[in-house]
Amino acid sequence: MVPADLIQQALDYACGSGAGCDAIQPNGACYQPATLLSHASYAFNSYWQKRKQGGGTCDFGGTSMLATVDPSYDQCRFTYN
Repeated sequence: MVPADLIQQALDYACGSGAGCDAIQPNGACYQPATLLSHASYAFNSYWQKRKQGGGTCDFGGTSMLATVDPSYDQCRFTYN
């Protein structure tokens, strides 16, 4: 299991590097569940979708992996380009 502080660092990096993190802020469509893993999953996907064409990676220091199932739920929609 990846330590929470490493996930938080990767989440901070993704949000600070262009990921669309408004949805994981309080009252955002993807804020609930308000967990580190849920928020990181959304931010990592957003970062990857915006940066993959320019050669960006989605490893985030070993804290992420590619998923084959759409994690969207309720009003929270993960984008795929």
